[in-house]
Amino acid sequence: MQHNHFSTDGFVVRRRTANNRSGGRVRPDVSQPVVPSQYLIDPSKQAHNTSNRDQLLTRNGAVGGRAVTAASDMALPKPQQKVAIDLDLNDTDDKPRNKRKRGLRKRPPIKKIIKWAAIAILVIGVGVGGYFGYKILSTSGKIFKGNPIAALFSQAKPLKTDGNGQSNIVLFGTSEDDPGHPGGDLTDSIMLLSVNQTRKDAFLVSIPRDLHVQYDNGCSAGYQGKINVIYSCVKDKNGEDAGAAALRKKVGEVFGLDVQYSVHVNYTVLREAVDAVGGITINIQSDDPRGILDRNFDWDCPKGPNTCYNVKYPNGPATLNGTQALFLARARGDDPLGRTYGLSRSNPDRQDNQRKIFIALKDKAASAGVLTNPVAVSKLLDTLGNNLRTNFDADEVKTLMGLGKDISDKNVVSWSLEDPAHELATASCGGDICPNAGTYNYGAIQAEAAALSKGDTSVLENAKVDVYNASGVSGLAQSKATDLTSKGITIGMVSTAPTSLGTKPLLLYDLSGGKKPGTLKKLESALGVKVTSGAPAGISSTADFVVVIGAQAQTQTQSGQ
Repeated sequence: MQHNHFSTDGFVVRRRTANNRSGGRVRPDVSQPVVPSQYLIDPSKQAHNTSNRDQLLTRNGAVGGRAVTAASDMALPKPQQKVAIDLDLNDTDDKPRNKRKRGLRKRPPIKKIIKWAAIAILVIGVGVGGYFGYKILSTSGKIFKGNPIAALFSQAKPLKTDGNGQSNIVLFGTSEDDPGHPGGDLTDSIMLLSVNQTRKDAFLVSIPRDLHVQYDNGCSAGYQGKINVIYSCVKDKNGEDAGAAALRKKVGEVFGLDVQYSVHVNYTVLREAVDAVGGITINIQSDDPRGILDRNFDWDCPKGPNTCYNVKYPNGPATLNGTQALFLARARGDDPLGRTYGLSRSNPDRQDNQRKIFIALKDKAASAGVLTNPVAVSKLLDTLGNNLRTNFDADEVKTLMGLGKDISDKNVVSWSLEDPAHELATASCGGDICPNAGTYNYGAIQAEAAALSKGDTSVLENAKVDVYNASGVSGLAQSKATDLTSKGITIGMVSTAPTSLGTKPLLLYDLSGGKKPGTLKKLESALGVKVTSGAPAGISSTADFVVVIGAQAQTQTQSGQ
């Protein structure tokens, strides 16, 4: 390939004419191809290609319309030497060379790509972190007391506790955000949550909204009546905080506990919180083999009233969105047309489902799938900030969140004052519900709360224990039964058994199939023995546990063992 009009560096050599000093360009005269010496190629280095060297040596230049030799051009002053060479980068003859240069351009090293990608990720991370930091701070300011910014940089502050080391929280719900709902400030849902920060366990109990109590201050309802009136009564006079404090005090009076905290929610927070975490799953357990049905909520069907079922579930696991969870939390089988089943206990059934929804929501919100999902966290923060009110201090938030993750649903004991297995408040008193022990007599309720505060869950299992005497010594079975009764264990039958069964001083059998672990733990501690597998031969018992006193029991008793 020949390039008769190119210099060695690929550019055309130009000269300005005397009449074109302003920068005009003209094509050079190629009739006398002579170039300045500094642009000549060293012949010694081009000996291998003389034809190419000769071509390069004949390239030309012109200044002021005259031919220039290398010697005459070098005789010019240095500034004029620079002017004498004009490289026109825009000349069309140069474009092929420029394209070739662009094609040879090096790509940026992979290290630079990684570096800038890392910087971009860091910037995005800081931006997202700043956004959620702002949301957490702004939400905390709405929900909690104190300074959320200071709390963010402080150590986690333990929750307040009572004499048994329990942190007690009243959870109550109102319906003021439900348009047209009469009595929107009445606390139709009330629960007590008691948490132990050391054992990492808790108990949750539903309180009947119709529980009859005395009001500390008179209001429009009088001086006594349903417990669900207290918050509204005091709030109307002294504001929301005073209403919540009054409800905490009354619940503490009923259960014999120091209730330090309260959490106020409404319909919106339940619906939106469940949706924010992606739904929840609870276990439907009814007294009807079909499950549950309450058509009282079928007015809210997408295609019109009664064209769908908003509360209809078979027994077993049920996955709910926010609207479904809200309807189930309100369902108590009070359809005016009687189209219902599986909710025969009405309010107690509703309370059972509310506790299940609360525990499922707590577990889902504390799960890794939600905490690592920015969209879910953002929605949850918005929901809580707009609809939740508490008296927790901002510097207690870290502890509260930690307990939410550490306490699994397996370590939360759920019960009700209206539980058929051990009813404590089902008596009727003028249309309200009163303790079975009598109006304003909360002794039995307080005894259960005290036992649960110490981690004794046997009080909720209603287990029965039969005691058999296989020692051949009269009176030993009755003596042991009396001792167990003093420890809060319910004794069923006290009888004799063949001495052949008394191979050891004491034998403990679990006939419940492991369904009453609280009582089993308590019996093992009281008797000082571990459970024996299987069932005692020759003994027919319908109790949950059987204790057999053997032949050596009298000797151990006499020796003080």
